[in-house]
Amino acid sequence: MPRALSASTSSGSRPLAFVLALILSFTTAAGAQSPNPPQNTNNPPPGPNSPAQNSPQQPNAPTPAPTLSLAQATALALKNHPQIATAQNLEFAASQRVIEQRAAYYPAIFGEITGSAAGHADRIGAGILPASSLFNREGDGFQINQLVTDFGRTKNLVANSSLLAQAASQATTATRYGVLLGVNQAYYEVLEAQAFIRVANETIKARQTVADQVGALAKAQLKSQLDVTFAQVNLSEARLMLIRSQDALKRAYADLARSLGDDQETDYQLVEDVTPPEPPPTPEALIDQAIQNRPELAEYRLQLEAARRFEAAEHDLQRPVVSAIAVGGALPYFDSPTGTPVPKEYEALGVNVSIPLFTGHLYQARRTEAHFETLAQTQRLRDLQQQVERDVRSRWAATTTAYQRIPVSQELVNQTRLALNLSQGRYNLGLASIVEITQAELNLTQAEIENVNAVYDYKNTYAALQYTIGALR
Repeated sequence: MPRALSASTSSGSRPLAFVLALILSFTTAAGAQSPNPPQNTNNPPPGPNSPAQNSPQQPNAPTPAPTLSLAQATALALKNHPQIATAQNLEFAASQRVIEQRAAYYPAIFGEITGSAAGHADRIGAGILPASSLFNREGDGFQINQLVTDFGRTKNLVANSSLLAQAASQATTATRYGVLLGVNQAYYEVLEAQAFIRVANETIKARQTVADQVGALAKAQLKSQLDVTFAQVNLSEARLMLIRSQDALKRAYADLARSLGDDQETDYQLVEDVTPPEPPPTPEALIDQAIQNRPELAEYRLQLEAARRFEAAEHDLQRPVVSAIAVGGALPYFDSPTGTPVPKEYEALGVNVSIPLFTGHLYQARRTEAHFETLAQTQRLRDLQQQVERDVRSRWAATTTAYQRIPVSQELVNQTRLALNLSQGRYNLGLASIVEITQAELNLTQAEIENVNAVYDYKNTYAALQYTIGALR
């Protein structure tokens, strides 16, 4: 048994050493219980009353990290993120397909220059039905083709492409909302990692105080070396927690840079935002809002209507197509093999009616294919609507639970801090062992971590709930 714990010691200096050690332990314990200001892991610039303001500027002083609020982060993401740019380009491409389909309403005009040379009185003998004469000539002219009517097919094709362009616009909006959700989650991930670092630093400071206290008592032979070992183990665990928190912060900054669409990572000084309001008591109103506002549902509705118009267009394939053609031009040179004089100018107008009689069941198969595509799109819309309803209920439940955890976790922190203070007092009076102190320290650290998790889990789930109902802007 160590001398500090021996009951047979009769040295005259022992009472004095015991009193001094007891006074020292109460002093250090009071210092450990005093509130510690949160440490800023991003090293902000000193305030106006800081002594650094009065010292000469150091030539190699680090540049302060730029400040970034959540509103600024969302603006940067909307401007720079490649997913948004991709969706916008696809939307622009879809809008051009409307012009492509609408072009059938306008005449197609072509300029033509033709020249030919052939042997005298040559004829084409195979492979063609029109007049077989070959002769030397050179002509300049133009040709105009104009659709007269196809009994609604072009109209349905234009409507189909227009609806698909609107659906592409809703897809861009959905991509924008998804990017904003990623920004919110990455932003809160950085703030949570910084909060963990503050907890780790405060834990290290408190456990270092206890380790110093126990070391002083051990030197005065009032505590055993085993107590010192327990205190050092607790201190090492806190340092490991700090290392893990710093690693999590680095990964969180990488996620933030990705969500912002930045090519390079920047260690921003993030601004803490306010806690969101309490979620509603029931999810029913949120479900109605989601069905009305979610851009994915609007996109699927437009795609369904586009499929119906395309089915109608495929049905119109079986109807006649009436078109007109006009040609005109001049023949500056014409060598008639018969010597018959030929006019120097020409013009003609024709009308063509194409009636499909038999196409090997092609048009019927295309119409049937479009019909089943419409049915499939109907079920896709129904499935997505059910998924959205399920997501809203799930997000609402998670948000409500996270909101309820915040006051409970804060109360847990207060109780565990009080328990630690009482344990330190009992230990200083010799009424408790070091195990009680270490367990109280562990409980406090776990409670502080739980409180940080509760706060940022609620902010994350609330942002996800706003995304689910289509309200994240």
